[in-house]
Amino acid sequence: MKKVIFLLVAMVSVNMAMAQTQVGEVTLPNTLNFNEQELLLNGAGIRKKAVVLKLYSGGLYLSKKSNDAKAIIGSDDTMAIRLVITSSFVSSNAMSDAVEDGFKASTDENTGPIVDDIKKFKSFFSAEILEGDVFDITNQNGKGVVVYKNEKELGTIAGAAFKKALFGIWLGDDPADNKLKKGMLGK
Repeated sequence: MKKVIFLLVAMVSVNMAMAQTQVGEVTLPNTLNFNEQELLLNGAGIRKKAVVLKLYSGGLYLSKKSNDAKAIIGSDDTMAIRLVITSSFVSSNAMSDAVEDGFKASTDENTGPIVDDIKKFKSFFSAEILEGDVFDITNQNGKGVVVYKNEKELGTIAGAAFKKALFGIWLGDDPADNKLKKGMLGK
């Protein structure tokens, strides 16, 4: 009987270890579920600033793996980017500024058509941000962009142009972090 219990514990431990991926100091699940769809961890990485400052670990989740950034950005499929904050330097003001810069880079400075959407998106980061906070930035087919903080829904923004610009922050031609982009694309 002891051998059976030991074997079961060992099997559960192995399955749990295989169901997660270590990214720096953060453990990301290999799957997430949004809009009744299971998403697979496509790839992950660490957002750094000034080479040594690790701001967050991030993972890209898709219904099927892909390394084609343009196809991912242009797709209306359900997908998610999970950000786990790892630095106290990530404040609501710093996140707002980074989002603003990211949208400018993603749209080649042409944020005019989505300026109201950007303002609404930035409001999702207005509350205090702490180390360990988890943001899930999702695109849900038929709903639009839905953002969660620590599993609590913050709001929804519809529109393909906004979704493309948003995912372009991490996956576009001028991403927030080139190494993070490569990691998210599984390269």
